[in-house]
Amino acid sequence: MKIKEIVSALEMFAPLPLQDGFDNAGLQIGLTDAEATGALLCLDVTEAVIDEAIEKSCNLVISHHPLVFKGFKSLTGRDYVERCVMKAIKHDIVVFSMHTNLDNAPQGVNYKIAGKIGMQNLQILEPKEDVLLKLVTFVPQEKADDVRKALFDAGCGCIGNYDACSYNLEGRGTFRAGEGTHPYCGTKGEFHVEPEVRIETILPAFRKERVVKALVAAHPYEEPAYDLYPLRNSWNQVGSGVVGELPEPEDERNFLLRVKELFNVGCVKHSRFGGRKIRKVALCGGAGAFLLPRALACGADVFITGEVKYHDYFFYEDRILVAEIGHYESEQYTQEIFYSIIKDLFPVLKVGMTSVNTNPINYL
Repeated sequence: MKIKEIVSALEMFAPLPLQDGFDNAGLQIGLTDAEATGALLCLDVTEAVIDEAIEKSCNLVISHHPLVFKGFKSLTGRDYVERCVMKAIKHDIVVFSMHTNLDNAPQGVNYKIAGKIGMQNLQILEPKEDVLLKLVTFVPQEKADDVRKALFDAGCGCIGNYDACSYNLEGRGTFRAGEGTHPYCGTKGEFHVEPEVRIETILPAFRKERVVKALVAAHPYEEPAYDLYPLRNSWNQVGSGVVGELPEPEDERNFLLRVKELFNVGCVKHSRFGGRKIRKVALCGGAGAFLLPRALACGADVFITGEVKYHDYFFYEDRILVAEIGHYESEQYTQEIFYSIIKDLFPVLKVGMTSVNTNPINYL
């Protein structure tokens, strides 16, 4: 298979428009028309990872953290990023990254962390806002089923764990076909009344182009009428962090010791124990301290993330247990997400997780 087929499958799981504004997820280096010889999965791209890809004859490296965050004015090998870029190009290696789009995706990074801990009843901690649209269109009654199906197939109608969601209202549409038209119904030059169905459905804004194309292709009219409205609704299936519950309450110290072992953490930093039982857990992989207010507001007993600022430990005091387990440690299992996506769809492709520990932080 070609590399672009693998990239497409990854983007279907975590579409690039889900990434945050500061990010640079997606294709970093290379040409995706090449045949894939193997995929090497990693959290970070380093020279050692590129060397491993060369040694294992893998021409695709898939990382969580993007290698390239800013533009280049020159490529001279002055730092590890430039050296990785030059080496990857020299050896025809494609580098592709899934960062905050994977953080924000349903069943993404934070769901993987929660699964390792054994959390249940998961919800997004900070859902994305202003990213949904409502589509309204008007279709002859006998074609309504066909148009609805085309819209659903294009990505419309998903609300939570429900799909094929729409609202339908019967009414009458009017028009007069002018010269040069080929009306589906009615006669040119004559006023016409047609029994129609008003179809309303919801879609992510980034699927707008695909949905409109599907609508035009399925609609019987030469000039389909449709409206797109921006929605202020939160998209509760997409966003930052997750919150959920443990099957049984746990002692604070025992809970953190269990997390320390699960994620092979060299040192768990945490706020003062308050004698509480841990039942409701909020978390965010990587640098997630910005979600502490959300964790507190939802009544979580503990908030786990990769990095916490010094003064956050003071500010939140005894209101919530704050635990910092390391950026690398919190996101290390991202590779397992990549592996399951690729192996399910491309079972014959050689896929492996890097043997390189790319964590730049060491514990003495």
